[in-house]
Amino acid sequence: MQPLQNVYLCGLGALGGMYASRFYATGVENVKVIADPERIRRYRDQGISVNGCRLPLSFLAPGDAAPVADLIVIGVKWHQLQQAITEVRPFVGEQTIILSLLNGIDSEEVIGRELGIAQPLYSFVVETDAGRRGSDIEYQTLGTIVFGEPRNTTISPRVAAVRELFERAGIPYRIPDDMLRALWWKFMLNVGMNPTSAIMGAPYGRFQKSAEARRCVRMACREVLQIAEKIGIALSEEDIDAIFPIIDRLAPEKKTSMLQDVEAHRKTEIEIFAGAVVEQGRRHGVATPVNELLLNMISCIEQNYPAVPRHGA
Repeated sequence: MQPLQNVYLCGLGALGGMYASRFYATGVENVKVIADPERIRRYRDQGISVNGCRLPLSFLAPGDAAPVADLIVIGVKWHQLQQAITEVRPFVGEQTIILSLLNGIDSEEVIGRELGIAQPLYSFVVETDAGRRGSDIEYQTLGTIVFGEPRNTTISPRVAAVRELFERAGIPYRIPDDMLRALWWKFMLNVGMNPTSAIMGAPYGRFQKSAEARRCVRMACREVLQIAEKIGIALSEEDIDAIFPIIDRLAPEKKTSMLQDVEAHRKTEIEIFAGAVVEQGRRHGVATPVNELLLNMISCIEQNYPAVPRHGA
């Protein structure tokens, strides 16, 4: 494949903004942000800053005329995925590569089905402490994008094209031989870390020091191990062990995305973490009491967010 030129982003949360800053800083040409007109207006009015530097953003609305994308990077929350699919649809062609940085294990299947395209590359982000407050994004550790076809013992042309782009932009990446195993490992990490941190109100530093906090992570992760065994994904207790050196390298005051959501009284992604474990457990005959408890606790926290006052109230 030719080098990727038309690179479009959908979603400027912590991850989307962090990688947008790398594309702009390294001179990748024709980088644009896809969004609806109202969101574009807000971005233009407020700006997006990453580590104190305002991004020189260019935008595309769904009705705009523009070349078909070579690569679309989707970096929204799970409950925003359907809107993102609608917004990117006009810019998707037969050769467009799509990378979904969403958490969970289902977004690639949903995107492929909804857009009627070949399976997007699998991808996820690990080892980042990026966070967003308002229009300001900060990170100390630039996340690694893990991506690829389901199997990568031979590198496909589209994987090679994305690899070349990431090398141009200085974005850390990994291409595992067994991408599905890697995807389930990241799912297990999220299942263990996100709900427990949000319930405890605990930044990464708590999990770096507290044996009890780490034990809670292990309890949630072990239910994922049991499900993975049922469906032929080769995860083990050693894969749970591998979570903690990553957590130990992150800035201790930084927080998981779910804790950030809870503190900001935003909808969390609990349904694709603990909720997905509970659903998969029922499907495969695996008891999931730890994740059922986490699901109920986070749902209760969401239900008790302060009511947003109506205008004029």
